[in-house]
Amino acid sequence: MKMQGSFIDNLPKIYGIYTGGFIVFILLMAVLEQMGTSADTIGILFVGFTVLIYAAIGWLSRTMQVDAYYVAGRTVPPVFNGMATAADWMSGASFVAMAGGIYMGGHAYLAFVVGWTGGYVLVAALMAPYLRKFGCYTVPDFIGTRYGGNTARFCAVLVLVIASFTYVTAQINATGTIAARALHIPFGVGVWFGLLGILLCSMLGGMRAVTWTQVAQYIVLIIAYVVPVVWMSNKQGFGIIPQLGYGDAVMRLGELETMHQVGALKPDAAALASIKEEGLRVVALTKAHAAAGTSALDSWRFITLVLCMMAGTASLPHILMRYFTTPSVRAARQSVAWSLLFIFLLYFTAPALATFTKLQVLDPNLATGIIGKSIADVTSLDWVRNWSEVGFLRVIDSNGDGLLQINEFFMRGDIVVLATPEIAGLPYVISGLVAAGGMAAAMSTADGLLLAIANALSHDLYYKIIDPKAETRTRLIVARVLLIVIGALGAFVASFKLTGILGAVAWAFDFACSGLFFPLVLGVWWKRANRQGAIAGMLAGLIAGTLYLYMVRWGGMEPWIGIDHLRFGIIGMPVSLIAMVVVSLLTPEPDKETQDMVDATRIPKGASVLASSH
Repeated sequence: MKMQGSFIDNLPKIYGIYTGGFIVFILLMAVLEQMGTSADTIGILFVGFTVLIYAAIGWLSRTMQVDAYYVAGRTVPPVFNGMATAADWMSGASFVAMAGGIYMGGHAYLAFVVGWTGGYVLVAALMAPYLRKFGCYTVPDFIGTRYGGNTARFCAVLVLVIASFTYVTAQINATGTIAARALHIPFGVGVWFGLLGILLCSMLGGMRAVTWTQVAQYIVLIIAYVVPVVWMSNKQGFGIIPQLGYGDAVMRLGELETMHQVGALKPDAAALASIKEEGLRVVALTKAHAAAGTSALDSWRFITLVLCMMAGTASLPHILMRYFTTPSVRAARQSVAWSLLFIFLLYFTAPALATFTKLQVLDPNLATGIIGKSIADVTSLDWVRNWSEVGFLRVIDSNGDGLLQINEFFMRGDIVVLATPEIAGLPYVISGLVAAGGMAAAMSTADGLLLAIANALSHDLYYKIIDPKAETRTRLIVARVLLIVIGALGAFVASFKLTGILGAVAWAFDFACSGLFFPLVLGVWWKRANRQGAIAGMLAGLIAGTLYLYMVRWGGMEPWIGIDHLRFGIIGMPVSLIAMVVVSLLTPEPDKETQDMVDATRIPKGASVLASSH
């Protein structure tokens, strides 16, 4: 098919053809399943085919131009940048782990949904348009240029690397989880398989390759997330719009939780000890339909987690970088709105997914219900056996009565979404589709994170600090080598399963908001903020937050008023703000040129402030 006009002009047609082709592929897999093709083969074909497509896009987008490598040539239209940002955002935590968190912990986990979505309001109001107007390549580039001096730039690189590396290990963890099940390989091998796919997408084309890959990945992940929920909702009689019909399902779930004594039956101590190191939890320990905030402390914990996730969203370098790729300030603002729409489609569906999946397990009237059934029957189910083999699920008959109680079924929350099609007895083609969607979500975010780290190190550390005279070719080679090294290190750390996917992601947001939120916000909105204040704010916030995390998580300290290891940004942010304001006021104000630059940054029209500095 002959295309008229430029590549950018033909984007709707190109991705329309791509979407149609993917739907045809799904139908082909369904036909193969009906013809007797094994479930394992279908799973391998889904994951393998989609990863191959992403790698092909990465290869076709290869470049040796600095502008294309770092900011995709600043030519990405708002709608497609919104899709790419949504894919960048729809991490393994959003796709794989969030519904699992709601499934396991109920209402409290909605704080992630509220915080992550609300964070984009901060991005639109305080950050994206102004950073785009500034014209920088990376977040440390803004910090280094706005405040001046290599020390401030280095501190920003330090916070970026810590936050983004913590986040990327969670994404590689997610790819390992998916690959372990879909390809029947050990988790430790799965993380390296996932890393290979991630590097193929991003290494040769940088931001240009990552952008067009992420648009393709968003299309896969949103189809993969919505289809099983619609199917289950319709199958259980709640209609074909699950987001509007799951209120009745929650009522039914409340009845079943009471019947099965959810929250009353505690797991056996010996059983808990045997699975403690595996990261497994009781399948329904708390009531999913619990009222919002049953006490003042519960409300406080909900609010603090929301605040950390909101401020973290507005501080994460790999998200802010996406708005550097738009053609104009106005396009950056429009991109945020499109990002929110595309993210909303998934987030609005997550609670429904958790609810319908839990019904499949708890409802004895459904063929899939397992609670109260014989242990022998449950352990003979294909999905129970398959997930048990890769260490993500356990059934322990603690009281020896041969019947499965609610407190005898253990699983990792990370697998709820991936296992849903099997639990619900859907055709295996849907399981393959969900695995491909989860892989797309984890890979798209990992691409953005690795690129954020490598670009900051190559542009801000190597080019701006170590070797300002480096040639373009050398700079891009350094960036690509760093991608490989950081990715390999991330896969190595992920293989140890130090924390769950959702926990690692929360830490990343807390690191980002502790060190970067106020230096970024005040850099745009307070002309008096100076270099000394920014350095003090970044270091004090990062150190205070990290120290609190260590003391609460490993140092034996009791959390202060409910601020646990998922919320240490609540400690880091005020320390950062106080340090930055006090030090800025005690030291000389920035020169007139810097203050004029800040004024120019806040004007939504005109050329970029740094139009010719790169």
